[in-house]
Amino acid sequence: MSASEARRHLADAHRIVVKVGTHVVTHDGVELALGRIMEIVESLARLRHAGREVVLVSSGAVGMGMRVLGLKERPRSLGLRQACAAVGQGHLIGLYTQAFAQFDVTAAQVLLTQEDLGDRDRALCVRTTLMRLLELGAVPVLNENDSVSVAELMEFRRGQARGGSVGAAAAGGGTPTPTGFGDNDGLSARVAVSLDADLLVLLTNVGGLYTANPRVAPGASRIPELSGVDDAALARADGGSAGGTGGMASKLAAARLASSEGTVVLIAGGAESRVIERALAGEDVGTLITVAARRPARIRHIAVGARQRGALVVNDGALRALQDEKASLLPIGVVGVEGSFDKGDVVEVRDGSGRIHGRGVVNYPADDCRKLAGRHSDDIDAVLGWRGYDALITRDNLVMGAV
Repeated sequence: MSASEARRHLADAHRIVVKVGTHVVTHDGVELALGRIMEIVESLARLRHAGREVVLVSSGAVGMGMRVLGLKERPRSLGLRQACAAVGQGHLIGLYTQAFAQFDVTAAQVLLTQEDLGDRDRALCVRTTLMRLLELGAVPVLNENDSVSVAELMEFRRGQARGGSVGAAAAGGGTPTPTGFGDNDGLSARVAVSLDADLLVLLTNVGGLYTANPRVAPGASRIPELSGVDDAALARADGGSAGGTGGMASKLAAARLASSEGTVVLIAGGAESRVIERALAGEDVGTLITVAARRPARIRHIAVGARQRGALVVNDGALRALQDEKASLLPIGVVGVEGSFDKGDVVEVRDGSGRIHGRGVVNYPADDCRKLAGRHSDDIDAVLGWRGYDALITRDNLVMGAV
């Protein structure tokens, strides 16, 4: 697909998740950028009135709390940052409620912790709530609940300890840990995947991904389009955000997660006038991360939509075969079975440390899987007294990667 075709395709985006970072909604992480916020809200309201579904993921609660409490410097204490978030979150949603109301749009606050999207039952409840809000014509406004969840705030402190390079781990490659997000970039990506969104827009304080860090390399040029996020793209990310928890590495890691599931991603400058509407009109703004094709609905349902009933724990050899050789999961590669599930349920594929590497539709109930764990497929008849499939999960019912 050429760049012009990819840009034109954005006009068809119906369900859109927009994430605004701390340096978009504030000046230097403290003073509220009211004019910028109002312009973004107006654009989203126009999209809502045009029949599109819009979800807003907004940072800024800590900065808003600092402003209300009269603090001039970004607090380094975790407890003080949580207190600022507790004060600021109410003011932040109040601002969005009033702003959207000026355009006859209802805003709805949804606060999440990493456990809400890590636990499958709770993730399903989140999806159901968001879908109902969209059906009612509202704009859900999401944020990580920093007053009770420390993941994002601890990432900020780790970034300070690394000299400000927040998200450096993500720049080394790989996908975000499936059980958490740790910043609003990752949160927006997982929400976009959960909602089967057509487009994820990450608004930041730079105009997209550049060939080098534009702050230190004046000759750096913007990269208009990427066909997915590979390790080379992640390596271009440099540094983090002084007032927020994200950075370009964090945004690229989020884009990798979302695009791997078929959601197109746009990284663009939040200070640019009507940037979202201009992008949807086909204008060359930001960095567009395209996808070769959306996964079939059945596969996407396995990856993010279906309720997970248990897990199969696999050894290193089986994991390599699943990832590198596109193999089915045979009984001999399974070293443990967790949960209670029936044939046809969706289960997770985990390694011995508990990390989730995939999800799939299982061919045998949990008790039978326990009996077959570590055995050769030729032994199935002897162990169970009957034989269904040679594999516990066949390849066509298995989704590996960020789920």
